[in-house]
Amino acid sequence: MGQPVERESGAAAHSELPPGQRLQRGWPVTHYGPVPKFRPERWEFRVFGATADGEKRCWTHEEFTALPYATVLADLHCVTKFSMIGAEWGGIPARTILETAPPAPGVTHVMVWAEYGFSSNVRLSDFASESTIFATHKDGELLTAEHGFPLRLVVPHLYAWKGPKWVRGVEYMTADRRGFWEERGYHNIGDPWREQRYSYQEEPGEGPEL
Repeated sequence: MGQPVERESGAAAHSELPPGQRLQRGWPVTHYGPVPKFRPERWEFRVFGATADGEKRCWTHEEFTALPYATVLADLHCVTKFSMIGAEWGGIPARTILETAPPAPGVTHVMVWAEYGFSSNVRLSDFASESTIFATHKDGELLTAEHGFPLRLVVPHLYAWKGPKWVRGVEYMTADRRGFWEERGYHNIGDPWREQRYSYQEEPGEGPEL
């Protein structure tokens, strides 16, 4: 792995928790459906959709984990109202993926795809944040299977559901499209500081029609 690069967000930027959140000691396991079995020989990470060159890009697990490694000191805010403060996430920055497999000029959003067809839509600007990271480690330790091993996305400035566990790829999109939870009543953007939990709170322009 490459030389770690530290970046800070979350606790360094805010003196209190987002509205409605409580401080969590430890890390609860929260997910929908079963924990997938990791088979490294079958695993690949794909970037597809509106890429700059029109081609799909794929990495094996060995190739993906050989990409430059960085660390981000950041909080994690769950829509179920717990917050973990100041965790160190290690992995591959989302910006590395954007640089290695660039999107076409018209891309505005990405869909992050995970095991079992789970998906989460994220604005390109959120995905491109310097604190957004495809995490393989937390606090220097490999993620456990229950917490998303081998790969989970962490978008510290959005609610944690926007960063799926067991990620397998990214689709570049030229128009917004709701992901799994967004189709089921969760807010299309998911900013914890604005307490954007549910779709009924959306303002005009914040998401496609349900």
